[in-house]
Amino acid sequence: MADPSTYRPKPGQIPDSPGVYKFRDDHRRVIYVGKAKSLRQRLANYFQPLTSLHPRTATMVTTAASVEWTVVATEVEALQLEYSWIKEFDPRFNVKYRDDKSYPYLAVTMNEEFPRVQVMRGAKKKGVRYFGPYGQAWAIRETVDLMLRVFPVRTCSAGVFKRSAQIGRPCLLGYIGKCAAPCVGRVTPEEHRELAEDFCDFMTGRTGAYLRRVEQDMMVAAEDMEYERAARLRDDLGALRKALEKNAIVFNDATDADLIAVAEDELEAAVQIFHVRGGRVRGQRGWVTDKVEAVDTAGLVEHALQQLYGEETGDSVPKEVLVPALPEDADAVSGWLAARRGSAVSLRIPQRGDKKALMVTVARNAQQALMLHKTKRASDLTTRSRALEEIAAALDLDSAPLRIECFDISHLQGDDVVASMVVFEDGLARKSEYRRFQIKGFEGQDDVRSMHEVISRRFKRYLAEKARTGEWAEEETGDETEEGAGPTAAGTPAAPGPGAPVPLPAAPGPASGEVSALQDEDGRPKRFAYPPQLLVVDGGQPQVAAAKRALDELGMDDIAVCGLAKRLEEVWVPGEDDPVVLPRSSEGLYLLQRVRDEAHRFAITYQRAKRTKRFKAGPLDAVPGLGDTRKHALIKHFGSVKRLRSATIDEICEVPGIGRKTAETVAAFLAQAAPAAPAVNTATGEIIEEDDGGSTT
Repeated sequence: MADPSTYRPKPGQIPDSPGVYKFRDDHRRVIYVGKAKSLRQRLANYFQPLTSLHPRTATMVTTAASVEWTVVATEVEALQLEYSWIKEFDPRFNVKYRDDKSYPYLAVTMNEEFPRVQVMRGAKKKGVRYFGPYGQAWAIRETVDLMLRVFPVRTCSAGVFKRSAQIGRPCLLGYIGKCAAPCVGRVTPEEHRELAEDFCDFMTGRTGAYLRRVEQDMMVAAEDMEYERAARLRDDLGALRKALEKNAIVFNDATDADLIAVAEDELEAAVQIFHVRGGRVRGQRGWVTDKVEAVDTAGLVEHALQQLYGEETGDSVPKEVLVPALPEDADAVSGWLAARRGSAVSLRIPQRGDKKALMVTVARNAQQALMLHKTKRASDLTTRSRALEEIAAALDLDSAPLRIECFDISHLQGDDVVASMVVFEDGLARKSEYRRFQIKGFEGQDDVRSMHEVISRRFKRYLAEKARTGEWAEEETGDETEEGAGPTAAGTPAAPGPGAPVPLPAAPGPASGEVSALQDEDGRPKRFAYPPQLLVVDGGQPQVAAAKRALDELGMDDIAVCGLAKRLEEVWVPGEDDPVVLPRSSEGLYLLQRVRDEAHRFAITYQRAKRTKRFKAGPLDAVPGLGDTRKHALIKHFGSVKRLRSATIDEICEVPGIGRKTAETVAAFLAQAAPAAPAVNTATGEIIEEDDGGSTT
C-alpha cells in the first residue's frame, strides 16, 4: 500500500486549467482516469488525509504510485480525451458499463452495391444503418417479414445471392414477392438502393407521409378499376400498420429522444435506456456496473452518455436526451453530444407530461434490472469467494489467489508443440490477457521441458518489464540475454542456477525490427507485466517441479505453484510426495478444473490451427520472395501446381506481376521439389489428381 504523500505533486506544479489526469500503480498500469475544469483544484482533493476520503477513493490513491496529467483547451476536449483513455487503458477504478448480453440490431448494409437487411450483433460497422437495439432477434425478424411485402429488399447472404446470379433463378423470396430479386436483374442497383432507402426512412419514423402515399395510390387504383393493384396496396398498408403496432406509441409529436434512468445502491448501479424515434419506442437496452469509484447519480449518467454515444455520429445521437440528473459539466457534455451529432442536442431532466411519465417507466425497468442482477449474482459471487478461500486454505496461501494463471502444453505426436496461458481474476476468465506460445527451444515431445521453457519466458518478460519501469534494480551481468518479442518467441537460453545473478532480457526495439509489449509505456493492462498469486500447470509432479525450477532460477519465490493431474484430479504442490486431495464437491476443485480445462481448450485450439495451416502448405510456400498475391495469381492462371510445374519460364512470365527472375526461381524450386504423394479418397479408393490447387497455396 502506497502513501499518497510520496507521489504528491509539489505546490504550484499542477496547472489551474482544464485537463485529464491518470493515476498509475507501481506496475505503471493506469488505474484511474478523470477530468476536471481545474486540474489543481481536482487533484488537491485526492491528497487529503485518508480518513476524510471516500473509502473507494482512499483505496485508489493508496493503490496508485504516481499521477500525471494532460492540459487541454476546453472542457469538451477533456470529456473526449477522458472517454478515449478509459476505453484504451481499461482502468480498474473507473466505472465501466458492460452489456449483460449482446443486443441484436436491425441492420441495412448500405455500404454494399445491393443493400441487405439482416440481424446484426456486436461492434457497428461503417456504412451500415442500424435500428434498435431489440430485446430479442425474433422481434426483428417479425418486423422485417411484415415490411418485406412493401419494401422487397434483399435479405439473403452473399453466397445465396451469388448462386442465384449464376443459375439465373431467384430464391423463394423472389418468387413470392418478398425480394425484388436484384440477383437476376429484375431491378437495377439504383432501384434496389432506393427501396433500401425507403425502408430506412420508414424505420427512422418517417411513417405518416409514406402511409398517406400508399393509401392515396390505393384509392387512385380503385377509381381506375385496377382492383388487383388496389388490393395489393391495401394489403401493403395493413402490413405497415401491423409493423407499427409492434412499437408502442409514447409521444404524439414524433419525438426523437433517448431516455436514460439509473437505479443504484452502495455497491452497484443499473442503467436502462429507451430509444424513442418518431414518437415510438424503437429499442431498449441496459447495463449493470460495480461502483468501483466514488460516484453519484450525475457521474453515473455522464459515464453512461460516454458509453452510449462515444462511437456514434450523425442521427445515431438523438436531438433530445432525457436523464434523471445532469452531469457536473452539463454544458460541456451537451457540446460534446452536439459535436458528435453535427447539430444541437438538448440534455435535460423531464419535469412534467408524457416524458416525465415515460421516465418513471424507464426508472422502474432500471430498478427491476438491478434486482434481477443481484439475484443472479448473489449465489455466483458467494460461490466464487468460497472457491478462492478453499484454494487458499488447501495450498496454505496467505490470502485468496485473486489472479490465477494456468499453463498447458499441446502437440500431436511431438509435432506443432504449443503452449497456452489463461488468466482468471476473481474467479472469472480474463480473456484479453490470454497468451499462446510456440515451443522452439528444442524439437520433439517433452512436456516437462516445454513447461520449463514457457514459464521461464513468461516470467523473464515480467522481470524485464520491472527493470524497464525501474521497479527492479538491474544487476551488472555482462551480456544480456535477448528473447523474442511475443508469445511465439524463440526458445529461452539456459537460465542460471539458483542464487546466480538473473540476466534480464533486453526489450527488442526498432533496431531488431520487432515490436514488443515491453515498449508499452502508456499503462495498457496487457502482456506479461502483472504477476499471478497462483500459478497452475496442467499435469502432475514433473510439470509442477519444472515450473517451480523455472521460478527458482529467476529468483522468484513469492508465487505459489500447483498442478492438477487429469487422471484422479489430484492437486500437486512442489516438494511434496503426496497430492492435496480436495473433496469432489469442493468449489475450489471445481474452479481449478475450469481453469485447467480452459487452458487445455485454448492450447488445443491453437495447436489445431497450426496443424491445419501446415497441412495446407504447398510447394509454392518455399519459394523465396513469393507472397500470397502472386501465389494465387499463379494458381489462378495455371489451374494447379501440377500444370505450373510443367510450364516453361516464358509461360510463367505471362502471369501478371511475375517477372523473369521470379519465374526462373519458381521453376527452379518446383523442379527440385519432388511431387507429393497422390491423395487417396478413403471412401472410394480413387487417386485424387492435383488439379484444383486449393491445398497447394
